[in-house]
Amino acid sequence: MSISTLIGKKLGMTQVYDAQNVLVPVTVVEAGPCAVVQIKTVENDGYHAVQLGFSQQKEKNTSKAELSHARKAGLAVAPRVLGEVRLSEKSALKPGDVITVETFKEGQLVDVIGITKGKGFQGVVRRWRVAGGPASHGSMFHRRIGSIGMRQTPGRSWKNQAMPGHMGTERRTIQNLRIVKVLPEKNILLVKGAIPGANGDDVIVRTAIKGQPKANA
Repeated sequence: MSISTLIGKKLGMTQVYDAQNVLVPVTVVEAGPCAVVQIKTVENDGYHAVQLGFSQQKEKNTSKAELSHARKAGLAVAPRVLGEVRLSEKSALKPGDVITVETFKEGQLVDVIGITKGKGFQGVVRRWRVAGGPASHGSMFHRRIGSIGMRQTPGRSWKNQAMPGHMGTERRTIQNLRIVKVLPEKNILLVKGAIPGANGDDVIVRTAIKGQPKANA
């Protein structure tokens, strides 16, 4: 069973002309090459999966366990990022195989998974778009949360009450993005639209789950 998932890095956004001469905003993703580091099976691990490695880690930053794990797959340098792809059946891949950006085709729909930008500690106006109080002078109540309790009964704040707190740095999946162009010589994908994360952040690009045409019965 082959896989169509790659670990990559978001490089930034630009715009290109498509086949219809329409200017399209695209995100530039450095996708792969990803080495197969480990094959997991039901017999050994309880499930089928392929462990992929992306980028290279400096030897001084690599532990002996990481280096040993990489060398079992025939890799001289340990990958900087490891990620698993769950499978429904055993894969035909073997440790040491390399998956390149050519696994994707132009016009294909993909899902991109990333970690959103962190925005630090935010109040309810910024975090939950709460209206706040009067903006005029003298009210003394502008951007605060207001009442969160229920008086005597039940005498507590309800669960999932919108409160100030940490915002961002969450895993998000953007579905059904179209691949505008594949540049195999540079390991680059041009994906229409925006994806989560800052420039330089690691992302996962996989064949779209929901956007594929249904097979004829």
